[in-house]
Amino acid sequence: MKNTSTWWIKIPLIFFLIFGLTEFFVDSGEIPAFIKYPMVQVFLVFILFLLIVIAVITRAIENVMFQTLSKEGQERYIAAKSKSFQWEWGQKVYQKLLGSKPIEKEEEIILDHNYDGIRELDNNLPPWWVYLFYASIVFAVVYLARFHVFNDYNQDQEYEQEVAAAQLEIEAYKKTAKGLVDANTVELLTDAGDLKAGQTIFESNCIACHMADGGGGIGPNLTDQHWILGGGIKNVFHTISEGGRDGKGMIAWKQTLKPAEIAQVASYVLSFQGTTPANPKPAEGDLWVDPNATEQPAPAQENSTEQVIDSTSVTVN
Repeated sequence: MKNTSTWWIKIPLIFFLIFGLTEFFVDSGEIPAFIKYPMVQVFLVFILFLLIVIAVITRAIENVMFQTLSKEGQERYIAAKSKSFQWEWGQKVYQKLLGSKPIEKEEEIILDHNYDGIRELDNNLPPWWVYLFYASIVFAVVYLARFHVFNDYNQDQEYEQEVAAAQLEIEAYKKTAKGLVDANTVELLTDAGDLKAGQTIFESNCIACHMADGGGGIGPNLTDQHWILGGGIKNVFHTISEGGRDGKGMIAWKQTLKPAEIAQVASYVLSFQGTTPANPKPAEGDLWVDPNATEQPAPAQENSTEQVIDSTSVTVN
């Protein structure tokens, strides 16, 4: 029997293709079971071996049965094996869409043009092409009437609306995306995890100048209300990112730290406010008051010498 089929060879290929697709579609952060567990690998190899054995045995039985057939039976068997599937309905539809004459009927459309034995056929345009051409004409008429005659659609206005909507989406995304935070969108972080991460960054990069308790050394004291370049989360974020004034003092950390990390360390720096360091450095800069605060604390009266007791004024010397 002539071996015209290689399906028994394709079985291992299909097997590996299935598991290859499994590896492709699996989440990148998850290890497939047939890679993670050795026993699963052994089981899969065993299944593959069984498939190959079954395929070889089946092929051998098929060959033995073929030898028992008569010559006519063998011919019929080979003809049935080599017969390909023909989709008659699809072929008819294809011929109608193509619109060409079959070879045996080309005499009906042959023209009286002859050049070195080459004669021209008067084939019509393919119906699919003609229908598509008519559809494009209808589309062009509708488009012309809507956009140029009646001016029903303003592309400039739609563009502006789409850009405005996209800008709103970008701004909303920036508010929740820590990695895209900047000095204009940053907010004070109060989560314990963020503050812990900010502490780690501070202790790794900042204590040489500001001390571990924020009392200041080479750099200013971070525990008082005075700020050289402004207080608040936005100003502190900007100072850490861009560095000191005119390139003096603190370096710019934007090349070393990510925006999310700068927000964390800035929030941790502000947690020093109101604490008492071991050796506080004298205040530097200006007293900073948050302009967005709803209520300002009443100024303390340092030189008061009067005390009211039971609605009676008593002068204290």
